[in-house]
Amino acid sequence: MKNKRKISIITQISILAIAGLILVGAATFFSQLNVSKKATTDNIKSRAANIAAETAATVMEYPAHDWLIRYWYEHADELDIEYDAGYNAGTATEGKVALLQSRHPELRLEYASEQELEALSEEDQKLYAEITYSWLTTRIDRVKQSHSVDYLFCVITDTEGSNAYKDQFFLFSGAEPGAVRGYNYTEVYPLGKEVSVAENQSQQDAMRTATENSLASTEQYEGYLADAGDYIDYYSFLTMIDDRAVIIGMTYDLSGIMGSIRQQTKEGTGYSMIYLVLLMTFIILNIFLFGIGPLKNITESLRRYTQSKDSEKTISELEENLNGITGFAVRSNEIGQLSADVAEMTREIDDYIDRIETINAEKKRMEVELDLAARIQLSVLPDIFPPFPERSEFDIFALMDPARSVGGDFYDFFLIDEDHLGIVIADVSGKGIPAALYMMVAKAVMQNNAFLDIPAEDILTKTNGALTANNDLDMFVTSWVGILEISSGKITAANAGHEYPAVKKANGHFELMKDRHGLVLGAMEDSRYKGYEITLEPGDTLFLYTDGVPEAANKESTMFGTDRMIEALNVDPGADPETLIRIVRHSVDLFTGDATQFDDITMVCLRYKGCEKQV
Repeated sequence: MKNKRKISIITQISILAIAGLILVGAATFFSQLNVSKKATTDNIKSRAANIAAETAATVMEYPAHDWLIRYWYEHADELDIEYDAGYNAGTATEGKVALLQSRHPELRLEYASEQELEALSEEDQKLYAEITYSWLTTRIDRVKQSHSVDYLFCVITDTEGSNAYKDQFFLFSGAEPGAVRGYNYTEVYPLGKEVSVAENQSQQDAMRTATENSLASTEQYEGYLADAGDYIDYYSFLTMIDDRAVIIGMTYDLSGIMGSIRQQTKEGTGYSMIYLVLLMTFIILNIFLFGIGPLKNITESLRRYTQSKDSEKTISELEENLNGITGFAVRSNEIGQLSADVAEMTREIDDYIDRIETINAEKKRMEVELDLAARIQLSVLPDIFPPFPERSEFDIFALMDPARSVGGDFYDFFLIDEDHLGIVIADVSGKGIPAALYMMVAKAVMQNNAFLDIPAEDILTKTNGALTANNDLDMFVTSWVGILEISSGKITAANAGHEYPAVKKANGHFELMKDRHGLVLGAMEDSRYKGYEITLEPGDTLFLYTDGVPEAANKESTMFGTDRMIEALNVDPGADPETLIRIVRHSVDLFTGDATQFDDITMVCLRYKGCEKQV
């Protein structure tokens, strides 16, 4: 497998630093830009509020201002307006003033009330509206010029219905000297110009908010901004004419200001980035000299140690790395502590390796001894089949599969004399070496007692007495003992807490024989056992087993059980003893699967054929 190219930590830190600088620069630029823009708009809003108040005062100086606004709105197309007339002599407005005052010498034009105007003829009302409009626009022009606002105007808009705040009717507009008044976008709009703002939701919201908030509060001429890119519109409520709002508006061209702000922000961000680059370079250099460099030396020492396993040389290298300027600087910090910990770790690894080698040697010795113990244990069990080839009266087979190298189960069968066959199966408590040793003792005692020509129950009684005499480990044995009279097929048997035997009669099926149980061997010194008889006819089969068979469990902790065992035996109940045992063992293996075997499995199977004269 090819080694992948590795990226050093200093390279990764540099990449992260560059990425961080880019992100910080971008964040700084946009945040400063927004702050500057907000400061500019706040300043504009403050100035615009003052201009709106001055404009409103100019309109409100006429006592009949509402009458005039309504008249201008309703008769816009009929009025003969003279724009930019000023107060100079020789203007058309001056002639209109002279004419009106000649007709109504008592009428003070600047202070005429609505009642006085209503008393005039239609011709004189029109004349008065034209005069005051020219005077008003002259003053509005001066307001605009004195405050350097790009556009100053007053509009009327509907507040009800589907077109609410979507159309603007221009009432008046301020102009610079020499400005062209007309209906084109770049000209100063005259009275009666209508503009749709249906596509500009920001302007609609600003007009609506200015109107509704002013009507709902006592705050006069509170204005609201509408953002339109490089332009900002300002709207301030003036008055209501029927269901229409009269709104003072201003437009500021921010393209020049914003361009200057962007340039200044770029320059400021650029200088900040330069300072950050210098700072990051200094920091990375220090990280390399006093962090990455010493760490690299430690990793190289570790790499060489993994190859050589020479801890003394590695410790010497680590101590040498702590010399010099950088070594002196890191000696008392975490890197110096890490170097000391690595040095100590190499010593501990050497000790650990020595202990492992000792443990492995001891383990190999124990494995050899366990293997020898297993061979010794198996050597005392009958393992040649058929064990009595010269005897045709019966067929017997047995299997012992320990859960560990050695086990606590055992079986035995032996000819006591020419007409009697002794059969034993037993299970010692516990597993491993202790159980195996106890098994050897129990087997020897039980076999010796069997040759005393005594009944099966007495064999168990004597064996129990011998095992309880020196049972300091409180171990015990379950056992089944039977003596087959070969000539008749009669078995005298006794059970010391062992599993029930299974019996199959000729041409029948296996069934459990629930015999009488006594106490396990080795538990109580004076225990007594009762025997019973089993009569086997030619073709009958006896199956004995330890608890390792029914208690074999799968990964779900479900046990195999005696029911499954009987089912396995009855798969082919007429088979020979070896085949029957192989069938049961295969069934157990299929059931348990990959689960670990926790107990010894031992089985003995006897097929009684009978004597030749009985056949």
